[in-house]
Amino acid sequence: MARLHGTGELARIDHLAKIEAVPANFLAQILGELRNGGLIVSRRGIQGGYALARPPEQISLYDIVKIIDGEFLELSGNHEGRTGRRMKQIWQDVRATVDAKAQSYTLDMFTAKGAGEMYYI
Repeated sequence: MARLHGTGELARIDHLAKIEAVPANFLAQILGELRNGGLIVSRRGIQGGYALARPPEQISLYDIVKIIDGEFLELSGNHEGRTGRRMKQIWQDVRATVDAKAQSYTLDMFTAKGAGEMYYI
């Protein structure tokens, strides 16, 4: 979809499923979540398909993962006691680092850079 952005062409689920080697019904579920999260738009019908809701450079890996899986590195369990409180602080620091790194990767970075290198997101 990032590669098609701005062309007016829509990505079709059957084509995306084939090139990404993902079952179409599983892909449909993911695309539905991304649509509900506002990252993509869809159009029904014979001329229908999917497109990014924003330019690829404005959609980060963080945005996608947060919609599909929720927060990165979700911490659960007991945070009581001296060790638990310290572990929670350390985990929050690690999570902030992972969040920042994921936010630095945008969809335009996933698209093909050369003729022999093609990626579809």
